[in-house]
Amino acid sequence: MKVRQLGLGACALFFVAVGVTHFTHPAFFLKIMPPALPAHLALVYLSGAFEILGGLGLLVPRTRRFAGWGLIALLIAVFPANLYMASAPERFPEFSRAALYGRLPFQLVFAGWVLWAAGIFPQVEEESRGSSGESSHTSCQPPQS
Repeated sequence: MKVRQLGLGACALFFVAVGVTHFTHPAFFLKIMPPALPAHLALVYLSGAFEILGGLGLLVPRTRRFAGWGLIALLIAVFPANLYMASAPERFPEFSRAALYGRLPFQLVFAGWVLWAAGIFPQVEEESRGSSGESSHTSCQPPQS
């Protein structure tokens, strides 16, 4: 199995698993909701549903790029919760300040992972040399089924 396929599967599994926890353990997500937002429980469930749909969408070649863009939009939409956690560390004594602030740039890692796994990044050409010395180009794009 190729690295991109493993990364794609891991990314999909990650988002599905986190999405499921929005339904099985909503208390954590309710706690990190900025007070200014309305309908906290509905937003927790909605974001969880979109994480599950996005993760599953990554697994389907026809929907992979659309799901990737959807997950990017979701990461942007939930970023205020990460900002709220960092700005109100007294509400989250179970996390160190370093962890609360570390979550902020780590969202870029998740975004990069999604962009890569979904094949949204421009197609990467890798040059490899065959036994004849001729160069051939192979794509890092996951195979389309």
